[in-house]
Amino acid sequence: MRINPVDPGILRIQNFGLSIYGTDRCWGPAVVNTYLLQRALVKVRKAVSRRKTDDKEASWEDGPGEGAQLRRILGLFDLTLLGVGSTLGVGVYVLAGSVARSDAGPAVAISFLVAAIASAFAGVCYAEFAARVPKAGSAYVYSYVTVGELAAFVIGWNLILEYVIGTASVARAFSNYIDTLAGNVMSHTLTSVLPIKVSFLSPYPDFLSLAIVLVLSVLLAWGVKESALMNNIFTALNLITVVIVIVAGLWKVDASNWNIPKSSINTTAYPDVGEGGFAPFGVAGIMAGAAKCFFGFVGFDCVATTGEEAKNPQRHIPLAIVISLVVIFLAYFGISTVLTMMWPYYAQDKDAPLIYVFGQVGMPVIKIIVSIGAIFALCTSLIGSLFPMPRLLYAMSSDGLLFRLFGVINSKTQTALYSTFITGVVSGIMAAIFNLDQLIDMMSIGTLLAYTIVALCVLLLRYRDPKLSAGGCAKEEPTEEDGWLAVMGQCLNLKRYKYPNKKTTFVAELWVGVFIICTLVTTILMVVFEDRLPEGDPAAVAPTVVFFIVVCFACFFIALQPKDDPNLFFKVPFIPILPCVSIFINVYLMMKLDVNTWIRFIIWLIIGKFLPEKCNSNCEQLCTQYSVI
Repeated sequence: MRINPVDPGILRIQNFGLSIYGTDRCWGPAVVNTYLLQRALVKVRKAVSRRKTDDKEASWEDGPGEGAQLRRILGLFDLTLLGVGSTLGVGVYVLAGSVARSDAGPAVAISFLVAAIASAFAGVCYAEFAARVPKAGSAYVYSYVTVGELAAFVIGWNLILEYVIGTASVARAFSNYIDTLAGNVMSHTLTSVLPIKVSFLSPYPDFLSLAIVLVLSVLLAWGVKESALMNNIFTALNLITVVIVIVAGLWKVDASNWNIPKSSINTTAYPDVGEGGFAPFGVAGIMAGAAKCFFGFVGFDCVATTGEEAKNPQRHIPLAIVISLVVIFLAYFGISTVLTMMWPYYAQDKDAPLIYVFGQVGMPVIKIIVSIGAIFALCTSLIGSLFPMPRLLYAMSSDGLLFRLFGVINSKTQTALYSTFITGVVSGIMAAIFNLDQLIDMMSIGTLLAYTIVALCVLLLRYRDPKLSAGGCAKEEPTEEDGWLAVMGQCLNLKRYKYPNKKTTFVAELWVGVFIICTLVTTILMVVFEDRLPEGDPAAVAPTVVFFIVVCFACFFIALQPKDDPNLFFKVPFIPILPCVSIFINVYLMMKLDVNTWIRFIIWLIIGKFLPEKCNSNCEQLCTQYSVI
C-alpha cells in the first residue's frame, strides 16, 4: 500500500511498523523500508541538484556571512596584473623554445595563436559569470549557482588540490633555480647531510622552498592591499624583462630561419627536424604544440576568485580577464617570433632557450637580464597559485562544505587568516618533501574541469527560464511533463518562443546532456584512434565521425531554443557555439591526460567524500544567497 502524503497526522516508527497519529492505518516493515528509501533518494537528489539562486534583495556588497568581511580595494589595474602575473610565469622563458624544437618549429607562433583563441573561449565564459555572480570562489560558486551542490563540491575540492600542488611546484622550481645559480650547493649539502631515501619523495628536504611559501603566506595574510602591491611590482618587472628580450632580439633576427630546407640541416646531429620550412611538423605539429601552449595560458581564473575584494567586480573582473589574456598572448607571440628568427628551431635548447640563444648570438647582458626576469616570473606565479586558495576555502566554508574555521575573517587585516596560513603550511611541506613530477598533471585536470564546468554553466543559464531559479535555495519540484511529441516539436521551436520557459528549458538541457555525452565519446575515440584517424582507417573514422555529427546536431538544436538576455556588463558572444567549442577543447585535453592522473583524481574525490559530517551544506539552514543577474 502506498503512503498518502496528504493524510493528516504525524508519522512515527514503532515496533517495526509505521503508524499515523489520528488514523487507524498501520504498515509493516517492508512498506516502512520502501518509504524510508524513497525519502532517502529524494533527499540525495535534492542535495545533488540543490543550487544557490537569485536573491533580489541581496547585492554583491553583502558578504556571505556575518562579522568581518573581505576588503574591496582591488581596482582594474590590480586585477589585470594579478591575472598577468599568475599566468605569465617562468613558462614564457621556456615554453616557446621547447615547443618550437619538438612540435611546431617556427610555426610555434601559430600554436600560441590557436592556444590563445582556445583560452579566450574559457576566458569569456569566466568573464560573463564574474559579471553575473561577483563572489569569492570562482568556478566553485558558478557551478553551485547553475548545476548544483555536487558539481560545486567536485570543482571546489579539485581546485584546492590544483592550487596546493601549483604552489608547491612553483616553490620547488624557485628553490631549484636559486640552487642552480648558486652552483647546486644547497642540494649537494642537504643530500649528504639529510638524505631522504624514499622513491616518491624528494632526495632531500628542501627547506628553502618551505621558507619561501611561509614568508609569502605571511605577506598575503598581512593584507590584500600589500599583497596586490607586491604582485604589481613583480609583474611589472617581469613584463619589462619580456619587452627587453623582444626588443633586443629584434637586432639579431634572420628571416631565413623561418624557411630552412631540410636538405641544409645536419640530420646526424639533429635527427628530429621534420620536413623543414615554416611548419616542419605540419598541421598536426602545430596543433600538438597548441595543446602544450594552452597550459601556458592557465592562471587567469585567479582573477575570478577576487569577487569580494574588487571595487567593482561586475565591471572590472571581466575586463581584467580579457585584458590579461591579450597581454599574455602578445608576450608569448613576441617571444616565440623573435626566438625562432634569431636561431634555428631544431637547435633550440629545451630547458633554457632564451639564455642559450642570447649566449649564441653574443649578448651576455641579456642572458643576465633573463635570469633575473625568471626570478620575478617565479614570484608572480607563486603569488598567483597561493592567492586564490584562501578565497576558495572561504567560499566553501561559508556554504558549510568545509570547516567553519576556513571562513573566519580577521577583523584587522580583513583577510582569511586561518585559510592563508593552513594552505601555506600544507603547500610548503609538500614543496619540501615531495617529488612533485608525477603530481603536476593533477593541476591540469583540475583546471580543465573547472573551465568545462564554467562553460557548461554559461550554456545552461542562457537557456534557462529565469523564473526557475527565483527565490532562495533552488529545490526543483516535479512539474507536469509534456508528451514526447510536444518535446520533439520544441526541438525545432515550432511555436517560435522568444523567451525561455519550462518546456524550452527542458529541451535545451536535454540537448546539452546529449552534447556532453557525445563529446565525451567523441574525444575518447579521438584519443584512442589518434594514430589510425590520420591514416583514414574506416573502423576508427566511422564511429568518430558519427558521434561528432551528433555533437553538431545537439549544438544546432540548442541554438534553436530561445535565450535569456540578461542585462550584464559582459556577455559571451556567439551562444551556443563558443561555450560548446570551449567544452569540446577542454574535454579533449582532459582525455589526453594519462590514466594515472585520472586515478589520482578519483582518489582525491573519494577523500573529499569522507569529510567529517560536520561539514554539511548550509543551503537549507543558512541559505547564503548569491545575487545572480
